[in-house]
Amino acid sequence: MSNEAINSINQEKKQIKVFGIPIFLFLVVAIIVISASYFDVIPKNLAGAFAVLLVLGAIFGEIGERIPIWNEYVGGGAILAFLGSAFLVYYGIMPEGTIESINAFMKTSSFLDLFISVLITGSILAVNREILIKAVRGYFPAIIGGIILSFVFGGLVGLIFGKSFMETIYMYALPIMGGGTGAGALPMSEMYESITGNSREAFLSFAFPILTIANIICIILAAILNKIGQKRPNLTGNGELVKVGELDVSVKDKKIDITLRDIGAGLLLATTYYVLGRLMSKVILPSIFGIEIHAFAYMVIFAAISNGFNIIPEELKQGARRLQQFFSGQFLWLMMVGVGVAYTDLGEFVGALTISNIIIATAIVIGAFLGSAIVGNLVGFYPIESGISAGLCMANRGGSGDLAVLGSAKRMELMPYAQISSRIGGGIMLVIASIVFGML
Repeated sequence: MSNEAINSINQEKKQIKVFGIPIFLFLVVAIIVISASYFDVIPKNLAGAFAVLLVLGAIFGEIGERIPIWNEYVGGGAILAFLGSAFLVYYGIMPEGTIESINAFMKTSSFLDLFISVLITGSILAVNREILIKAVRGYFPAIIGGIILSFVFGGLVGLIFGKSFMETIYMYALPIMGGGTGAGALPMSEMYESITGNSREAFLSFAFPILTIANIICIILAAILNKIGQKRPNLTGNGELVKVGELDVSVKDKKIDITLRDIGAGLLLATTYYVLGRLMSKVILPSIFGIEIHAFAYMVIFAAISNGFNIIPEELKQGARRLQQFFSGQFLWLMMVGVGVAYTDLGEFVGALTISNIIIATAIVIGAFLGSAIVGNLVGFYPIESGISAGLCMANRGGSGDLAVLGSAKRMELMPYAQISSRIGGGIMLVIASIVFGML
C-alpha cells in the first residue's frame, strides 16, 4: 500500500468523531465515566448525571443514526437512546447508584422541565405574529378532530376483538388520549372510582401498560411520518405548523447580531415564563371551569401574548431561539436516555404485549393522527405537523412522550403545540372522561 493511501486512511480515522469529539479521545472519556458508574462512584448531582447521560446518549445516538432502516423509519439515535437505556435498567445492567443519579437529575432537579421551558420559549418567541395567531385559532379544532377519530377507529377495531364500543373508549382511548400519566391516567382513575364505584387500581393496572404501548407506537409512527414528509414535501412544513401562503413573514429574514448575553437572557426569559406558569397554576388561577391548567400551558399562553404584543425586543427573541436550538440539538440524546431510565418501564410494556392490545392501541393512535391531520389541513396547517402535534402528542405519554415523539419526527420546533395537546388537551379529556364514566 502506498504512503498516500496510508495517509488517506489515517486522515479518515482522525476525522471520525463521536458527539463532536475525536473517537480515540471519546473512548477515553467513555471508559472513565463507565468505570466510575461500575464502581458506583457517580455523584448524585448534576455533574455526575450529565457525564453519564452524555456518554450513553452519544454512544446510543451515534449507533442509532447509522443503523439502516432503523435510522429512517424507527427514529434513529434518539429512539435507540430511549429504548437502549430502558433496556439497561430493566435487565439490571445499569448500576443502582447511576440510576439514582439520573432519577435525581430528571425528577428531583427536573431538568426535563428546564428543557421543555427553553423549547417552548424559543419556539414561540421566534414565530411571526400573524402565523402565531393563525396557529392558535386553528389548533383546538385539530385536537378535537384527533379525539373524534381516535374514538371511532379504536371503538370499531375493538368490536373485532369482542369488546363493546364503550369498553374500548373508556379502557383504551381515554387513558391513551388523556395527556400522559400524572395529568391524565391518575386523575382519570380517581374520577373512575368516584363515578362508577369500581377500583381505581383496576383502571390504572390496565391504563399504564396501554399508555406505554401507545407511546411506543406514536414514536415509531412519528419516524415514519418524517420519512413520508421527505418523499412528499407538499404534506409538511419541516417543523412549521402553519402554511404561510400570503402572510407577511419578513420578520424571519431580519439579520440581527446575537450576543452571548442575548442567549443568556433567553435562559432568563425561559425560566421566568416557567415560574410565572407555576404561579398561575398553583396560586392565581389553578383551574378554569373545573379543568386544572398546567404550568406549561400557562407558559405557552404568556409567551404567545408577549410575542403577539411585541413586548420582547427582537434580539432577545432571537437569543431565546438560539438557546432553544442549542438545547434541542445538543441535549436531545441526553434527554432521551434520561426519559428511558426515569420514566420507562419495559416490564410494563412487555406484560401488555398482546395482539389485541397492540392493534387497538395502533388504531387509536392512527385515528388521532388522521383526525388532527385532516382538520389541520382544513384550517391551514401542514397535515404532517398538525397530525404529529395535535394528534400523536395527545396519544403519547405527556411531556416525556412529547420529547420522544418530536425527537423521532425531527420536529422539536413543535414543542409549544405539543404542550398544548398534552396539557390543555389532557384537561379536555378529563371533562370527556367524566361524561363517559357517568354513562357506564
